[in-house]
Amino acid sequence: MQRLLPSRFVPFALCVAVFALALAMLFDDASHGGWLWRWLAVIGGALSVVGILDMTQRRHTLYRNFPVTAHIRSFFEFFRPMLRQYVVESDTEEVPFSHAQRALVYQRAKNIEDKRPFGTEQNLYATQYEWINHSLSPAKIDGHDFRVRVGGPECKQPYSASVFNISAMSFGSLSANAIRALNEGARRGGFYHDTGEGSLSRYHREMGGDICWEIGSGYFGCRNPDGSFNLEKFAENAHSPQVKMVEVKLSQGAKPGHGGVLPAAKVSAEIAEARGVPMGVDCVSPAAHSAFSTPVGLLEFVAKLREKSGGKPTGFKLAIGHPWEWFGIARAMHETGILPDFIVVDGGEGGTGAAPLEFVDHVGAPLREALLLVHNTLVGLNLRDKVRLGASGKVITGFDLARTMALGADWCNAARGYMFALGCIQSQNCHTDRCPTGIATQDASRWKKLDVPDKAERVRMFHDNTLKALKELIAASGLQHPNEIGPEHIIRRVSSTEVRSLSALYHFVKPGELIGGLPDHAVFRVFWNVARTDSFAPPKYVLEQHHTKMR
Repeated sequence: MQRLLPSRFVPFALCVAVFALALAMLFDDASHGGWLWRWLAVIGGALSVVGILDMTQRRHTLYRNFPVTAHIRSFFEFFRPMLRQYVVESDTEEVPFSHAQRALVYQRAKNIEDKRPFGTEQNLYATQYEWINHSLSPAKIDGHDFRVRVGGPECKQPYSASVFNISAMSFGSLSANAIRALNEGARRGGFYHDTGEGSLSRYHREMGGDICWEIGSGYFGCRNPDGSFNLEKFAENAHSPQVKMVEVKLSQGAKPGHGGVLPAAKVSAEIAEARGVPMGVDCVSPAAHSAFSTPVGLLEFVAKLREKSGGKPTGFKLAIGHPWEWFGIARAMHETGILPDFIVVDGGEGGTGAAPLEFVDHVGAPLREALLLVHNTLVGLNLRDKVRLGASGKVITGFDLARTMALGADWCNAARGYMFALGCIQSQNCHTDRCPTGIATQDASRWKKLDVPDKAERVRMFHDNTLKALKELIAASGLQHPNEIGPEHIIRRVSSTEVRSLSALYHFVKPGELIGGLPDHAVFRVFWNVARTDSFAPPKYVLEQHHTKMR
């Protein structure tokens, strides 16, 4: 015989019973402890109302089947990320940054002791563990303000860039005070601040720090009303003394090949002003550029921007996807002689304010493979000394810098590292406008609490102390400058009993090897000769393979 009251309804029934009993006792003049019954009446009544609402609503089946108790699950679902971050996860578990990594940034940003007692917490015999080989004759290095000159023969205003800079983060994704603090920190520390594709806002200009102006497919800050590129508006902004470099964004590591929409409701007066878009209208970033459509067109666009900026270093940023597309750009560089001053390679492990899960987890090449492909290609065309390479993608420590430079980078950029310096706690609420630290939100009641002078100094100190750590690493290796680090200096464990240097693990192309020949490298052998300079479309080889598969 079926029970009159299924067990899942018992908690709700108890709430009703407690409420009824409490009411009865309150109306009983002989009862004692009136305060207790008043509290039980309030609590029991509130839970009874919740249960009734659960049973009458139709949106959540779980609430209808488990009135009251289903909210316990919702409670722990809400607090799970925080409980995991502060109670459950180990110091070295990266999700996406470990507690140890975050703590290191906080310590360096606050300029407090960052030493580790009692030995490493890393498992030195775990696969993928890496280290840098030291020398029995360490070097003596006086300073740690390592620089790289950016600007080729066509560049009239070359820029001396730090080897560690702030990666692209737009105003709109970040708050006004976060932008102010980052830019002021960059000004104090003498490194550059990438604007992100949201353009050069009033908050960037206010502090006066060096700027790398990123121009995405929406052409914010240099666009016509229909969203197309406007050269005159570009020149007006690019001639600002604060703008030191210009970067065309082709794609970003966290969501390559994916555009974006800032809903009309979020387009404030300040965002509309910075981006050159109207308020009350969705702000669209297309997935592709409209100013060019071919590899040669890209290079011509870069050359035009360099000329109209007054000869400032101009380049592009990309995440590596189809190898033939990058090869098409490289072949166009070789055949036309039009060179960017720099290329920034963005790895798939890079962060973003919001992106589809599939894009974050499974689209775009990771930084190491992407950077090495670009580096090898330029070496094979004898162009590596003419084009500088930047790299970004989960770079926050001195060792991260050293390893990335060993694979070919001239400098590195970081976004989330500098967010930690601002006080980010990795709450992962960037897309909700409820960032608890006032960094990734447009809620003035939150971001106005972020103290700009204090956080700017933390940004400066994080940069400074990270470069001090890099100096100590390369000095221990017997080197004088990060540009001397090679793949032979970094060692990786590939099993419990085997280790390899990066120079042995990866294939490195010889200088000029792509001119009149092909290296013994599968990707080059398959895609180099079929890459096109007049189109990003799949080459004939790829189409033939597809048709063969479809038969």
